[in-house]
Amino acid sequence: METGIYVALSGQIAAQQRLDTIAHNVANATTPGFRAEEVTFSTVVSDKGRSPVEFSSSGEHYISRQSGPMVGTGNPLDVAVAGNAWFALETPNGLAYTKDGRLSISSEGQVQSVGGYTVVDRGGAPIVINPKGGPITIAADGIINQDGIQRGAIGLFSISDDAKLTRMDGSSLRSDVPGDPIVDFNSVTVRQGFVEQSNVNAFLELTQMIDLTRNFDAVSTSLEKSEKSLKDAIRTLGGGA
Repeated sequence: METGIYVALSGQIAAQQRLDTIAHNVANATTPGFRAEEVTFSTVVSDKGRSPVEFSSSGEHYISRQSGPMVGTGNPLDVAVAGNAWFALETPNGLAYTKDGRLSISSEGQVQSVGGYTVVDRGGAPIVINPKGGPITIAADGIINQDGIQRGAIGLFSISDDAKLTRMDGSSLRSDVPGDPIVDFNSVTVRQGFVEQSNVNAFLELTQMIDLTRNFDAVSTSLEKSEKSLKDAIRTLGGGA
């Protein structure tokens, strides 16, 4: 069996998957709160036969939790998390988590995300303020004050390192392990008037895309040579010209 073809093909599949991931990251490099997607590649070793053969696996996807840069907006309804924590959103499929703190107030007074989901407090309850009231202030612990009245508190949640994160729409994510509400604000704070940007390093991603494209082309050339060698061998053994 011509194992070289299968080895080259496995490398081509792995490179294509990584290229797709990089393209998605670059497309969201300016999306507030977006978390980059990475792929962990490994080698699969087949011990059949006299000599083991190493194949490239298609890789395992994971979402980077590295923080993105914060930018000041001056908008009192923009908030960012300084530290390892997430905002929580009430969705039809349960709680989702996000770093995108661009908030708005519905006509009913509910605090909502940019995608229209309800932002919840640490107990998972919606936050309601007076839509016709005065300006709001948001303290470092997420407490919202308006017209001298405490209206509620934006919930912050920590997500276990072992939790698997999957994408929803926009910058929101689902976790297979529920987040834990944060009550200690010594290392985590809310910053009003700021937005956390995407954690995608566009320059690095583009550099990797160029390298992968070259590798992809090299593997394609190797694959074509292996196929030609196989065809020549079959022709020779078959007595063809």
